[in-house]
Amino acid sequence: MIFKLLRSGISIDDSRFNDLYPDHIKELAGRHWTPLDVAEMAARYLVEQSGDRILDIGSGAGKFCLIGASCTGGMFYGVEQRESLVKISSSLARKHNIQNVKFIHANIDQISFDDFDAFYFYNSFFENLDTSCPIDNTILPSIKLYDRYTRYLWDQLGRTPAGTRVVSYYSGSDEIPESFDLEYTAFNGYLNFWRKSV
Repeated sequence: MIFKLLRSGISIDDSRFNDLYPDHIKELAGRHWTPLDVAEMAARYLVEQSGDRILDIGSGAGKFCLIGASCTGGMFYGVEQRESLVKISSSLARKHNIQNVKFIHANIDQISFDDFDAFYFYNSFFENLDTSCPIDNTILPSIKLYDRYTRYLWDQLGRTPAGTRVVSYYSGSDEIPESFDLEYTAFNGYLNFWRKSV
């Protein structure tokens, strides 16, 4: 029912969407999962035409991808290093017959950005610096990992063609190369919309 409403363009409450998840995942929503209204706005910017391939960098429980796939005609891919979260995301997609979404169990530096048209980044590497609200204890935080992933993201975005779109949420500009222009912001400057100019 929730995904049918999203497909119809009908707004629903964020907490109602979070109820789709097991309790231990739902409890992390306020810190780690994209709010529904943010996800809708970001997805609509990233998908310019049906079939555009969108990569969610660190997709967590899959919320952004599931929402984006439901409210646009894009094809959403989520890369996530925690296999348990990939299983939850994939299970929800199957249960609700969302076919334009795929979740990949991998680290970001195993993914080539050549396969995608646009990108979403909700500061997924920051868990290596801020350990005050961990997702679980399966990943040991590391400043070296933060630096490695950030460099990889910056390098891969730098190789994308002109016109490539990126939406970043609760992220600085360190991950975004100078070749991207900030087109506009929303949600008090926390949601930023970038397009590559050269």
